[in-house]
Amino acid sequence: MSLSLIAIVCVILFAAGLVKGLTAMGLPTVGMALLSMVMPPAEAAALLVVPAVLTNLAQFATGPRRLATIRRFWALGLATIAGTLLGALLLGGLESHLAPALLGGTLVVYGVFGLSRLALHTPARLEPWLGPVMGLASGVLTGTTGVTVMPVAPFLQSLQLDKEDLVQALGLAFSVSMLALAATLSMDFTAGGDLRLAAASAAALVPSLLGMEIGRRLRIAISQAAFRRAFFACLILLGANTLLRAVAF
Repeated sequence: MSLSLIAIVCVILFAAGLVKGLTAMGLPTVGMALLSMVMPPAEAAALLVVPAVLTNLAQFATGPRRLATIRRFWALGLATIAGTLLGALLLGGLESHLAPALLGGTLVVYGVFGLSRLALHTPARLEPWLGPVMGLASGVLTGTTGVTVMPVAPFLQSLQLDKEDLVQALGLAFSVSMLALAATLSMDFTAGGDLRLAAASAAALVPSLLGMEIGRRLRIAISQAAFRRAFFACLILLGANTLLRAVAF
């Protein structure tokens, strides 16, 4: 990796951490959207594993109801693991020629959903079976794109959880999906289990945490509504660019 590429990667990781600090999500989403422009998706996902797992585990662990969250969403978590393995093993994973197109499409859909401000609501009677379905679908997309947000984030938001409970549930869901993705990467299913990528991923924690801390401090100083609109609009543009490049080549 050249010095110029290292500098670009550090800036991207800082930006992804900044978004994470501001919104409590978005590190893998922003990271994959930008890193996939300068390296293959499998390498980008491997680079993001350590920062994504540790920041999301911290987000889950610092929440108010750890055991209650696990009891409520354990089936969703197991389905997410199964879906990630399915996406990596049976659909070609991040090495698939479809990965860039799926990544671009996922970013566009998530961006449109975020801008639409749809107030979804899942009745309590549907949660026991719909949760695992959403986990499975989210896992498949994680295994093939490296992005963990769809459709699990909108589903969790539709449960009308308290703010802190939602943040904690998102931390758990994202942690499980990234740990499952890390397992597929390390077992030579997709990216070759390269120790150099593991070391680079550990080093990637530094700019990510720096950006996250600055984002956390900025959270109280800027308009969250304006930032979220800009964030989702940027995701649509990045996703459309990724999708067009995938179709062109």
